[in-house]
Amino acid sequence: MPKGDSIMSYVGMDRRDPEAGVTDQYDIVVIGGGINGAGIARDAALRGAKVILLEKNDFGSGTSSWSSRLIHGGLRYLEHGEIPLVFESLHERRRLRELASHLVRGLKLSIPIYADSRRGKFIIRLGMLAYDLLSVRKKLPKHRMLTARELLMEEPGLREEGLMGGAQYFDAQVTFAERLVIENVIAAQEAGAVVRNYSSVIGITVREQEVRSVQFVDQNSGVETEISARVVVNAAGPWVDRVLATVNREMKPVMGGTKGSHIVVSRFPGAPSSAFYVEARKDGRPFFIIPWNDLVLIGTTDIRYQGDPGDVTASAEEVDYLLEETNAVFPSAGLSRASIHYAYAGVRPLPRHDKGPESAITRKHIILTHRGLAKGLMSIIGGKLTTYRNLAELVVNKSLRELDGEFDKCQTRELPLPGCVDLDDAARKVMASPGISTACADRLLSIYGGRALEIIALSAEQTGFIDEAQTVLVAEVVHTMRKEFAVTLTDIVHRRLMIGLLPNQGRAMVASIVDIATQELDWDKLRQHQELDRLRDHEERLRV
Repeated sequence: MPKGDSIMSYVGMDRRDPEAGVTDQYDIVVIGGGINGAGIARDAALRGAKVILLEKNDFGSGTSSWSSRLIHGGLRYLEHGEIPLVFESLHERRRLRELASHLVRGLKLSIPIYADSRRGKFIIRLGMLAYDLLSVRKKLPKHRMLTARELLMEEPGLREEGLMGGAQYFDAQVTFAERLVIENVIAAQEAGAVVRNYSSVIGITVREQEVRSVQFVDQNSGVETEISARVVVNAAGPWVDRVLATVNREMKPVMGGTKGSHIVVSRFPGAPSSAFYVEARKDGRPFFIIPWNDLVLIGTTDIRYQGDPGDVTASAEEVDYLLEETNAVFPSAGLSRASIHYAYAGVRPLPRHDKGPESAITRKHIILTHRGLAKGLMSIIGGKLTTYRNLAELVVNKSLRELDGEFDKCQTRELPLPGCVDLDDAARKVMASPGISTACADRLLSIYGGRALEIIALSAEQTGFIDEAQTVLVAEVVHTMRKEFAVTLTDIVHRRLMIGLLPNQGRAMVASIVDIATQELDWDKLRQHQELDRLRDHEERLRV
């Protein structure tokens, strides 16, 4: 979206009632619809609190979309002594593999060790032992150390010169991090929360050192609404300081994020069969080369960033760094800028640190209470995709202590996400559905899990496919708008159907999606053109 434009001025109005589900009083207002905010809203609503979730753009459209898409303990955090963070991450990894098994799957990683590596066999072996020790009760295999020959037999494309051996271990991957966010938002709504995307917070009112209300504007209609709030959770990620700037008190900036960029290429000659965790020759920083979505995801970088998080893109220097380092590890790859389908970048919402290396800035979450200036207001700094559920539990615990009343205990430790409920039974039914190929069923289950049955049922009314391969149903497009809060064409393509992450970014299907959305949301010709322009703007940011 062009800077300064609201969705109202840019794409016109949709038919959503700007005041639908909004009342004037809430126990907890959660600001920010990324993975942390969505998880907090779900947890709080499940405990019986009256909750509203406000997101200024689309759910999951910020930092949550731009990660390395790993659910991992964070092996390199051990180098910086963050053992509690690794322990927490490894246990949350186990939970997510159980409670979101349709989205989170085990992933084998290899670490090659070269003669000139800064981290030798002894250090890597110690890290592996610690990782296994901290992964108590895990179901993934333990690590193993390999000779150079053993590693090359498995991965013959790997650079042989100077190879001393390697290590293999297991973590997990969430192919579509955007879907993990959406499922938490759906679960929050099902538990009673009001959830609103394209709702920008424009004011937080504090009186007598206590938070009293929140003002937000619906970007589709321009309607401004004020709601009373007993607790406000600022979970806006790298935009935390911008939310604090709306408070009617002077609030000290707390954020100091770093930029991480990734590139996406097709499988190349000698490409690994499993993920690789590699030490860059240029600066010793570890980065990933990951088989992902039938492509290869390479990243990430780590650079201090002070600009608008909404404007961040992968720089030429970062792209060349990732290409050069990958070619150095897999010499037959021959990757160049022309090999890249798209690149993306995001800003990690880290605490402010003006000195020292970026890698040393803590990745653990910080729940900052502003009690001296605004009792009932708290800001979330940091946090990882992997640990969002535990962070949410801790935040809600703190929030409920600010409230009078009886609330239920945390349920998210045991309660599956919606797509994981009765998953095996749903999979059998989807596979047996008439007219649904194996490829279509696999795709539906990998994106929606058990909720794919809702789409199958809707396909009786909304028939047909939007792609030649007949794997993307017309009913899916309708479902995104009726059940998954999609408002714009970009929402549908990039954060619901996930076709925006294909090499061609689903361009052949866009015209059909516009036709369906036009009927479903009453778009006129102007709105259609504006939506197409907005989609092109989004995809332009992903080009190298």
